[in-house]
Amino acid sequence: MASVTASTTRQTHRGPDPTGSAANSPEGGAGSAASAGDAGVTPAPGRPLAMRRRGSLARRMGLIATVWILVLLLGGGLALERTLTGQVEENFDEQLEYILTAMIASAEVQPGGEVSFYRVLGDQRFLEPGSGLYWQIDGDGQDPWPSRSLWDRTLELRGVVERDGGGGFDSEPRFYNSRQFEGEPLRIAERTVILPGSDTRWTFAVASATEEIDAQVQRVRLILIWSFAVLGLGLIGMALLQIRYGLSPLRRVRAAIQKLRTTGENRITEPLPEEVQPLVEELNALLAHSEKQAEEARRHAGNLAHALKTPLTVLTNAATARAPDLSDAVFRETRVMQRHVDHHLARARAVGRRAVGHARTNVRESAEAVRRAVERLHPEGRLDIAGSGSAEVAVERQDLDEILGNLIENAAKYGGGSVFVTIDQEPQADQCLIWIEDDGSGIPEAERTRIFGRGARLDTDKPGTGLGLAIVRDVVEIYGGSVRLGESEDLGGLLVELSLPRA
Repeated sequence: MASVTASTTRQTHRGPDPTGSAANSPEGGAGSAASAGDAGVTPAPGRPLAMRRRGSLARRMGLIATVWILVLLLGGGLALERTLTGQVEENFDEQLEYILTAMIASAEVQPGGEVSFYRVLGDQRFLEPGSGLYWQIDGDGQDPWPSRSLWDRTLELRGVVERDGGGGFDSEPRFYNSRQFEGEPLRIAERTVILPGSDTRWTFAVASATEEIDAQVQRVRLILIWSFAVLGLGLIGMALLQIRYGLSPLRRVRAAIQKLRTTGENRITEPLPEEVQPLVEELNALLAHSEKQAEEARRHAGNLAHALKTPLTVLTNAATARAPDLSDAVFRETRVMQRHVDHHLARARAVGRRAVGHARTNVRESAEAVRRAVERLHPEGRLDIAGSGSAEVAVERQDLDEILGNLIENAAKYGGGSVFVTIDQEPQADQCLIWIEDDGSGIPEAERTRIFGRGARLDTDKPGTGLGLAIVRDVVEIYGGSVRLGESEDLGGLLVELSLPRA
């Protein structure tokens, strides 16, 4: 008696329906309705965000570059303006201090107690009334002595400030702004000293109109504004040009995709920069994957149509001829068609789940679930599971249950009563090995390839459809694994070596 034959075990671990119909499968019912809703073209009214248009990448980059350039230029411009205007004001104060020092050095006390210059100050503007450059000397109990340029006006000085422990003189001049003359803002430098031969504290002051320094500061600011405006426009223009040039490969990708859609080409072959090339490679891989799925769908549809054509022809001929055994023919041919439909539905479900993403299923948990179902069908047999309890494979749980269910039930049904399952006995880097052994008579080596064919059976005395191993092989190959038949060294029966990609 042959040890193994193809057999379907969906009823042991997937529900009571032996046909595995969509009504009892996870893919049917609400799940199918959800998938159909996701595949619709018209968006749901409650999902406005899905239809919202995303902003332009170039606009975002341009806005970020513009804001950053403006912030840097504004901060740099303010810092540079403060530095330059401060330098202009400092130079102006140094000139006033120079004149003030020359006044003090040229001053002497007369016998009557008055102050005079033993040499004339060199700047001619001190002699011109209203020239904008003035000096004045104040003393305790003395009338102010102004320059001729002040004419009939006098400066209102801040006066003596006690410094150096109350010594009555300034070691450094004091600078301050004054608006005591209407329409003529002044910058004043003054210093209080005690001249040799006198106990009077004298306050020397030099005042200059700030029109000139204000004009210089205005010119500096105007130059900075225009310079930084031109620099900002240049930088923004350069950034926009760089963005446009830098994003040009994306426009080329868009044109290439449009070319794919309009010309019927199936790959993007245009050379692109290395930053964009991975995107193109992934897109080409996606196109290849879609082509492969479409080709598989066409092939499965063709195979199913070809498989159903003969039974339908037999039924049509029998019905046309009003054959006396029409009921038997209908029963026989519909079972054949049901087997073909089950086989292709199993493949289609596995392909669909495999395309969703990377799955992760614990092999020991799936094997234990299958053992509980098989032990209820074959209580007289013995089923042992050994090996790793943490091994995980990149296979959906439902597909792994179907794979192990078909193989373990075949071993229990056609073996001698003992089944031994070993999980990850010889761990490999990317594959998980699962051995399923029985103590039956095994399968001749010449028949081990043929037994995977649809409807192939070696033992016709027991019920079955001959699709179990065909479904196992197809689902395993869809997930990138392999299945091989051999001879068990320990039990003497059939050895099924299952190799699945590790999660």
